[in-house]
Amino acid sequence: MASLSLLLCFITAALCKSTQQKLSPRDTNSSLGGYNFVDPLIGTRNGGHVFAGANLPFGMAKAVADVTSDNQAGYASNGSPVTGFSHMHDSGTGGASSLGNFPIFAYPGCVNDDVNGCVFPKRQRQVEIVDGSVSARPGYFTIGLKSGVKAEITAANRTALYNFTFFSNATGNATTGAPLSPLFIVDLTDLPDTRLDGNASVDPNTGRMTGSGTFQPSFGTGSYTLHFCADFLQGNSIRDTGVFVNTRAGSEPKTVVMGHDNNSPPLPGGTYTWFNEVEEGATITVRVGLSFMSVDQACTTAETEIPDFSFEKTLATAEEIWSDKLSVLSIDTTGFTDTDLQVIFWSGVYRAMLSPQDYTGENYLWESDEPYYDSWYCIWDSFRSIHPFITLVDPYSQTLMIRSLIDIYRHEGWLPDCRMSLSKGWTQGGSNADIVLVDSYLKNITQDVDWVTGYEAVVKDAESEPPVWDYEGRGGLNSWKNLGYIPADDFDPYGSGLITRSVSRTVEYAYNDFCIAEMAQALGKQEDYEKYTKRSGNWINLYKPDQVSDINGADTGFTGFLQPKYHNGTFGYQDPTLCSSVMSFDSCYLNPGGHETYEGSPWLYSFFAPHDMALLITTLGGPDTFVSRLDYLHESGILYVGDEQAFLTVFQYHYAGRPGKSTERIHYYIPSQFNTTTAGIPGNDDSGAMGSFVALSMLGIFPNPGQDIYFITAPFFPSFSITNGITGKTATIKTINFDTAYKNIYIQSATLNGEDYTKNYLTHRFFFEGGTLELTLGDKESTAWGTSKDDVPPSLSTTS
Repeated sequence: MASLSLLLCFITAALCKSTQQKLSPRDTNSSLGGYNFVDPLIGTRNGGHVFAGANLPFGMAKAVADVTSDNQAGYASNGSPVTGFSHMHDSGTGGASSLGNFPIFAYPGCVNDDVNGCVFPKRQRQVEIVDGSVSARPGYFTIGLKSGVKAEITAANRTALYNFTFFSNATGNATTGAPLSPLFIVDLTDLPDTRLDGNASVDPNTGRMTGSGTFQPSFGTGSYTLHFCADFLQGNSIRDTGVFVNTRAGSEPKTVVMGHDNNSPPLPGGTYTWFNEVEEGATITVRVGLSFMSVDQACTTAETEIPDFSFEKTLATAEEIWSDKLSVLSIDTTGFTDTDLQVIFWSGVYRAMLSPQDYTGENYLWESDEPYYDSWYCIWDSFRSIHPFITLVDPYSQTLMIRSLIDIYRHEGWLPDCRMSLSKGWTQGGSNADIVLVDSYLKNITQDVDWVTGYEAVVKDAESEPPVWDYEGRGGLNSWKNLGYIPADDFDPYGSGLITRSVSRTVEYAYNDFCIAEMAQALGKQEDYEKYTKRSGNWINLYKPDQVSDINGADTGFTGFLQPKYHNGTFGYQDPTLCSSVMSFDSCYLNPGGHETYEGSPWLYSFFAPHDMALLITTLGGPDTFVSRLDYLHESGILYVGDEQAFLTVFQYHYAGRPGKSTERIHYYIPSQFNTTTAGIPGNDDSGAMGSFVALSMLGIFPNPGQDIYFITAPFFPSFSITNGITGKTATIKTINFDTAYKNIYIQSATLNGEDYTKNYLTHRFFFEGGTLELTLGDKESTAWGTSKDDVPPSLSTTS
């Protein structure tokens, strides 16, 4: 038999041939459409945790190879070996790995041609990846393994489809010497090893493997049950079927049951289907349906979505769906000599369409005719850019998501701040689903939305404290209403939760209440409007005007920061730089010692008053001092743009009448922190937060989420258009004097539909009704356009 090195050359050559079109140099012609410029591998290294595999927009099935290291989304571009191929994942999450249930593993054969010559536990069966074999595009993923197996993957909404091609039977550093007799297992496990119980069966005639398991969510409480149905395209004769437990397998019985015992990690177990010897280059197709409802529904869904096992047709459908989803956006790339910025942009757009995931019809917790979306992971991240972006480019999907959130409230009693796998996720700060609902309400998301119940839901967040507010609602509401802040030593006999984050919770609750006030005003609820408007000013109650700050003993030169305050009204102390890139970066998470800010410093949170920037600017010393302080935040190393709280600070110069400074900042971060490499995003993508941030920023229309405001900055392309999916109207932004060297990044003047336009922001009306905004650019910051007090976005204290 051939040596392993020759085998790997053969596999690599086959892979390169099958993906030649993908790997060829990209045409810079934007008429190709966005699909051609998406690279799903961006962000799959260095903690980005981006899902790299095959899926449809907001689809439940997300299939990819699972590796051993940094595998929160299954695959990572870090060279670690493969343990299997699983069918559901989240994208960009931090913390523990998520989902990855019921992985398939394909063996080209077993040592000594004995079923027990195959290695079953996933930590021992791992196989190295063939260098250069990994490739991906929307709806498709492929990888080669040094065992002699090449995998290609595509997907429908709730079904994964795999082509496994077998070139030879190799393990370790040499071939096995056994026949090329492929064996497939389905393992009753998940990526984080949380299985509580499980069972699986195999049909000896067809090789169909079915089963169920109960698992724990990766960032929440409770458990969930999932089911699978794996079928093979008939054509290869079955040699044997059976089950395995731990390290041993046998052809009897045909069912295995795994209980919750003392093994940690849980004892391996599952089913296998073993095929007779095949020719080198033979392909075996496996279809896997998933369901939270039942095995029968998993099988029925798979049979409906992919009835004929056709890999080519399923992939073509996925490509068409993705191309259509991306087609609402068009960009002009005239003058560009390479495609890097197009790849950064379109890959960001793509990642913003991975989650939340459409589980409609898969929710066993309650019966409802409403849509059900899951993997809200987490709204603390997604409210800032993901949902405003989806509202712009896919308002129909955003409408379904809003209906789902309201239905979750209807049946669970609370809006979620985080939710995954039909389980309640941990709340990181405020009740930020309030912001998502209000943002959508202000932007004409109305079709079949029960906004009466929606308003009831956000008011409940503001008024009623749940018994446990770690995973829903807000805590400390008695103090919030009576003291006007969350004390660091809060006395809260009305509910329980993690008594930390008093500063960040205070400023987030304030903004949550402002958003409720906006909705109350629109609904004509004047008393509510006045009440929540007043509470929205509570952020200033933690401002300590004489608080100084230093970095390693050197005075920053700025005085006045948010600080924790005790129940008796006296201030406590948290170093203003604590939990930043310059001091104890990892010290502010969800743990009992997590301090008074969450994933950020008092320096950063002192900028968070999105609804009253005019008052914040005055409080911090006026426009010039504010701009200097914002410069220091960005230039001192305190700010880490890989955390979502940083997003808004890039554009807050607009409120000081310096929109050109916002443009400077985003042109620094792109491409210095966002590029086309596998490590091309800062930090976790957080379900597409980084992707939507980069997409909105490159279009020059980043929002202030929860308000009808889009900051205008010079786009990264000569022009672009967005077609609204509800009205069919097209909004176009054009530039004059655009240059690809990005010297002319400063807006000098603007016209909106032919009329002079001096405001440095847009409202959603422009995108809803369509129109043309034309920006004249220059190489120096304008002292006129967008600089006057009438041209900056509104603030509460200047409009009420």
